[in-house]
Amino acid sequence: MIWFAPEIRDKILTGSRDRTIRVWDARTYKCLKILGVPSRNIPISLPALPTTSGRRPFAKQLSTQYRLDSHPVKPVMYHVGSILCLQYDDDLMITGSSDFTCIMWDIKAGWEPIKRVRYHNAGVLDVCFDQKHVVSCSKDTTVCLWDRQSGDLIHRLSGHRGPVNAVQLRGNLAVSASGDGVSKLWNLLSGSCIKEFPSKDRGMACVEFSPDSLTIFAGGNDQVIYQFDASTGELLRELRGHSGLVRSLHLDSANGRIVSGSYDTSVRAYDVRTGDAVVEFVGWTASWILSAKMDYRRIIATSQDSRVVVMDFGYNLAGMELLEQTRQPSLGPLIDDTGHLRISS
Repeated sequence: MIWFAPEIRDKILTGSRDRTIRVWDARTYKCLKILGVPSRNIPISLPALPTTSGRRPFAKQLSTQYRLDSHPVKPVMYHVGSILCLQYDDDLMITGSSDFTCIMWDIKAGWEPIKRVRYHNAGVLDVCFDQKHVVSCSKDTTVCLWDRQSGDLIHRLSGHRGPVNAVQLRGNLAVSASGDGVSKLWNLLSGSCIKEFPSKDRGMACVEFSPDSLTIFAGGNDQVIYQFDASTGELLRELRGHSGLVRSLHLDSANGRIVSGSYDTSVRAYDVRTGDAVVEFVGWTASWILSAKMDYRRIIATSQDSRVVVMDFGYNLAGMELLEQTRQPSLGPLIDDTGHLRISS
């Protein structure tokens, strides 16, 4: 399974069940680097896309299938399981894996791995960080807070009764989403849960935390996106339309939109002020959408069928290069203020 890491101006990163991380050029969509030792049991051929009428809404498809003409870079340390999550900024990348570990990578030193930590007893499903802290979550039902500089463990947050599928970090607050059907808001100074946000039916698979820490969005197996007031715990609205598990959420707070990816193979965008659906794209891939992210000009989605699908609204548009030189991505590295990425299982 593959997932998309948003760009820092000119890069797209993906992690895959083939145990590698790939670095792509966000303008040419060429693979620049492969980090890790790929598994040889991943099929090379891609499944056929479903039949659909009209023109498919994408500019480019990227395949992360390992091929014999690829040349992976074998670092001094690497994951021996699927890459399930990653996040990065200008200096650091952190990856999490089904091998129970996270690896910290020095980007400016040429993507060199600098430290491996193991704070979980099962696969690491999500990771995010800011300039001070790193938060990771796992199938082992825990959330771990650790120091970005040293990698030392600060708190182990317990209380979920199922796998913790997603986590977001805002200052001294973190929010988690679990298969137990509850999202929790944590005080990172005390390590305590200060509020819970339950779904009406079944587990939570993804979560987004607004940059102002006022709103929490969560989605999951009941096909609904819940919008909560983080201060009061009040359920503000339910965003509906998906017919499968909601696996991914990305909040573009600058433009008042939230984009969702689902196991129904569709990508949807909603107006967060009204809850109205803005647009829907179906038939992008032959399997589940695992992640969908956006900036001011692109939506990029990844799928279980090993495709990365790019819908570029500025593709071959005259003058786009001038706009690229002056405009910053809407929310940090193509996604949110932390550059956070949700990854596969």
